[in-house]
Amino acid sequence: MSSSDEAISGNAQPDSAGKRWAMGHLPSHVRLWLFAAGGLFLDLWTKDWAFRTLKPGEVREVLNSLCTLQVSLNPGALFGFGAGLAPIFVGASVLALLFVLYLFANSAASRWWVHVALGLVLAGALGNLYDRTFEEAYVAYLPDGRRDIGRLIRQTPTSVTIGDWPAGGNPRTWPRPTDAASGIQPVVRDFLRIEAKVGGFSLWPWIFNIADALLVIGVAVLLINFWLEQRHEEPTAAGGAKAT
Repeated sequence: MSSSDEAISGNAQPDSAGKRWAMGHLPSHVRLWLFAAGGLFLDLWTKDWAFRTLKPGEVREVLNSLCTLQVSLNPGALFGFGAGLAPIFVGASVLALLFVLYLFANSAASRWWVHVALGLVLAGALGNLYDRTFEEAYVAYLPDGRRDIGRLIRQTPTSVTIGDWPAGGNPRTWPRPTDAASGIQPVVRDFLRIEAKVGGFSLWPWIFNIADALLVIGVAVLLINFWLEQRHEEPTAAGGAKAT
């Protein structure tokens, strides 16, 4: 069979060691892009549903004492860290996407669960990148240390009036923030909160979204894969040294 016939049949061209690579393997591409597209759709749909269904400040219980729904706008990165650094996060997201594609191209076609994990990471990164590209809100850092995020209704030299996002209801007026970080910023839509506690401490104190969950699951699977590969290589290397 020629290389062109093999590409059409969905089989990757093997290297000198007989290993097939994912980049030229059609089923590997199907796994990667199916989970990436499915995860991205689930993330964007649930964000849209949550902000259409839940009122600002409303807490809706999903699992008794375990999980609630509560909409929140996040100007930071994963789980709210790094507020005000959205341009850096956009650049980091693009680099992460390129790195995911690099890992996929250099993975073996047989590592199907690695391709699933990369698809989840791809979906999570794209979901939050979409929000940082197309969703904006006014972020006001107040003198007492609080933060108000919503739709900017009115701005004067001495005050700002902010309403609930995105419709602008429940307007509230604050002295105009002097913090340089205040202003219109890209935001990420969050709506999931884990309520479970151990000894009075929250297991997961941040509000997050499906994209965050996909990123954590995908990275965890990749780390487990890396750990298992290291464990597999250590006995092999030891055996080779002993034989020598």
